[in-house]
Amino acid sequence: MLRPLTLATFFILFSAAQLTAQDKPIVKVTIDYQHPAQAIESFGASDAWACQFAGLWPDEKRNRMAELLFSNKSAKDGQPLGIGLNFWRFSIGAGSAEQGTSSTITDEWHRQLSFLGLDGKYNWNAMPGQIWFLKAAKHYGVKEFLGFVNSPHVLFTLNQRAYSSAGKCNLDFSKLDQFTADLSATIKGIKKLTGIELNYLSPVNEPQWNWADHKQEGCPYTNEEIAKVVRNLSQRLISEKLSTKIQIGDAGQLDYLYAQGKSKGHQISSFFEPASASYLGGLSNVDRSISGHSYFTTSPEKKAVEIRTAVATEVARIKDLRYWMSEYCVLGDDSLKGSGRDLGMETALFIGKLIHHDLSISNATSWQWWLAISPNNYKDGLVYIDRSKEDGKVYDSKTLWAMGNYSRFIKPGSRRLPVTTSGSDSSRIHISSYQSGNKLITVVVNRTKTDLLVDLSDQKNTYKMAETYVTSAQYNLFPVEKYKSQHSINIPAASVTTIVSQ
Repeated sequence: MLRPLTLATFFILFSAAQLTAQDKPIVKVTIDYQHPAQAIESFGASDAWACQFAGLWPDEKRNRMAELLFSNKSAKDGQPLGIGLNFWRFSIGAGSAEQGTSSTITDEWHRQLSFLGLDGKYNWNAMPGQIWFLKAAKHYGVKEFLGFVNSPHVLFTLNQRAYSSAGKCNLDFSKLDQFTADLSATIKGIKKLTGIELNYLSPVNEPQWNWADHKQEGCPYTNEEIAKVVRNLSQRLISEKLSTKIQIGDAGQLDYLYAQGKSKGHQISSFFEPASASYLGGLSNVDRSISGHSYFTTSPEKKAVEIRTAVATEVARIKDLRYWMSEYCVLGDDSLKGSGRDLGMETALFIGKLIHHDLSISNATSWQWWLAISPNNYKDGLVYIDRSKEDGKVYDSKTLWAMGNYSRFIKPGSRRLPVTTSGSDSSRIHISSYQSGNKLITVVVNRTKTDLLVDLSDQKNTYKMAETYVTSAQYNLFPVEKYKSQHSINIPAASVTTIVSQ
């Protein structure tokens, strides 16, 4: 907790600021109000894999986790209590947890539960931890929910496992009707338990990978196989009178959306061009969105920009199609490795930049993190916990708060406004702006070691006041300073800072 400044300390700091302000770099930001870009839909994360256990922890601990993820409230000193996620991904497991060690998935934290038992009967009390977090998200005002499937239930796979034996699709297509009936039953069961009817269902996940190991649930598909599943699922949802939309893609890597061969790549054209044999865009309950994962496309910088530019170009070819970045954590690239838990700013700045790129270059309308809660010694979580199924400590991370610089302030329906900057090191400073109701939200990722000043006062900016919320080594999305103009707004070194103008 920060200590209040004494009067003497205040004057010392004020004088120092006066002396050094003239030496700070000034970044002039020009905002294009006349040509708004995409409307932002959501920021979210998933309940895999830890929520099945964390949702059973003592109330004080699990309530704190939920508060960090979903709350939009603040403490008396202004400190936000959470990052205000408004989208929640529910993992529909394949039954490997009930199989236990016979699943041959070695890490029990990566085995997943299912309502459908190995005996073919449903137990609606089988997933209490995940259901608790669903209810908690709803309590905090989350309105968008998606169920995602890594593998069909083991009752419907060729090898009775939740992963592939040969690197080929593991779904037994003679049981396709049973697979989609199970998904329909799961949607209805969740609604009875929570009052939530899933807005979206993603029936395949990262279909390009082989999924032929013992690490986690997964199933490969070709585009043609995905089309078979989705067409059957579409009819199933219609016959059951369910309003859930089918969300497709979840490509394991962004370039599979527009390249990487015909059988598993070019997903945008395969699923949304009428001439394609795998065309799905004409189905009434297939959502007009395509999703992909930002893994393995974050460096070098030239490659990262080129890939995201290509995604935006390809999506724009299809009328009314939206793009979701539906999963990311740090698996590792040239500049940052995935191993080793990092609660500090190195990963937070990396993620701040990545969100900026995904929103500003590839025009993502939704940005979704992988593990909301992680027990791992890895850069895969927003909130971290001890690796215990019953109780332990809860740790927030700077990555959590950096994502909050976007998720807490850029509400659904906000429009990204293109910006141009001058006087900045564009490779280390990343700025994006959003019209959110009667407010202008500007997020600045300053990866330099120097404080800088941002000037938003162009002729068309009519906002009078501004306030900065800073995530840095010192602050967790804290409201640091208020301004009576849009001139000379201080952005600390090594920070992700949100400027709220009104």
